[in-house]
Amino acid sequence: MSQSLEIPKLDTLAQELAAIQQTSSKKIALLGSRHVPITHQHLIEMMSYALVLDGNRIITSGATGTNSAAIRGAMRADPNLLTVILPQSLSRQPRESQDQLNQVIHLVENPDHDHLSLGEASAICNRDIISRCQQLICFAFHDSQTLMQTCEEADEQRKLVTRFYFD
Repeated sequence: MSQSLEIPKLDTLAQELAAIQQTSSKKIALLGSRHVPITHQHLIEMMSYALVLDGNRIITSGATGTNSAAIRGAMRADPNLLTVILPQSLSRQPRESQDQLNQVIHLVENPDHDHLSLGEASAICNRDIISRCQQLICFAFHDSQTLMQTCEEADEQRKLVTRFYFD
């Protein structure tokens, strides 16, 4: 009975070793689903808070759920180490998000994407976020197509990607 083992590629191992050994701050993207239980939101907020306290820069988007929790944690630790990139203009964001987003120092709007569907604009926004980070931490469901595509694109760009699944 022969069983195939998945052996990590040498460049993947080297990348992970370098990430573990890196002591300087990193640019970390925190992205995820809008539909997150409140207990999970608290965990994401604490993770964001701890990452910023350790000197890392957080990059996220402006949606409710995961991204909102990441924003709360980073804002509590150090608002200067947070960048929020919106898929569209601020006025197109949900009303419950706008109050929080108005407090963000480094806020990037994309009004030229207002004519796109939220899914299309989010995919473009996520690509922009991935291009600016060294590491992606993603909280998603297995059927979250946009987020799974974002993780694949980050893998292709040889970013360190950590996936947490809610299902």
